Amino acid sequence: MKKAAKITGIILAVMVAITLVLLLIVSIRTTLTQDDYSAVYTDPKYQNPVKVGDVEVIQQHISCGYAVIEMFSAWNGGNVTEDSLFDEYGTVVTSSGKNFCKEMNKQFTEYTTTMHKYVKNTEFIDIMYDTLESGKPVPFEWAALYGDEWTLHYSLIVGADIPNDTITVANPYGYYEVLTLEELLERTSFRAYEHMPLFMRMGFAIGLFEKNTLYSVE
Repeated sequence: MKKAAKITGIILAVMVAITLVLLLIVSIRTTLTQDDYSAVYTDPKYQNPVKVGDVEVIQQHISCGYAVIEMFSAWNGGNVTEDSLFDEYGTVVTSSGKNFCKEMNKQFTEYTTTMHKYVKNTEFIDIMYDTLESGKPVPFEWAALYGDEWTLHYSLIVGADIPNDTITVANPYGYYEVLTLEELLERTSFRAYEHMPLFMRMGFAIGLFEKNTLYSVE
């Protein structure tokens, strides 16, 4: 009995140590994304506002990932919906960033969707701007409020007026959301996510979820 208890204790200690190391790695990776982006406000590249029109917001009823794909499809002249995706799979297959990217490429073969994760703030802004300037909305991951509850959420960035510090998001909770760059990046880094539960922290720790993550569409 004592030997078994000792082994169990060792296993638990190792598991706790691994968890702490993984959480520390995520913290370090998050910190490394937080570079100074103040120069973008006066950078000649970003002086012209960019906006993608005709992106209609929908109210999700199955999942935010499926809803973003539906909004992108409607903007693109297609007919992919949350329901058609759920009927195809019988479940939600876009709960991780990698799988969301895979589904975007499957549904929109005329484009190449690339996932960019744990990018620096300046890189996030640059990819966002370039994609919008090319005329396409930008899928991304962030912390969003559903009522009073923080969630991990997919949405579409549809406009950026950087000199005026205005970013417009089509949020499948059913509305357009206008934010400053600071507010956007606080939420893409998930620093805004108050009282994040342990299971969510572990999701980031094991790579199921990602921070400062967006998708370029080319």
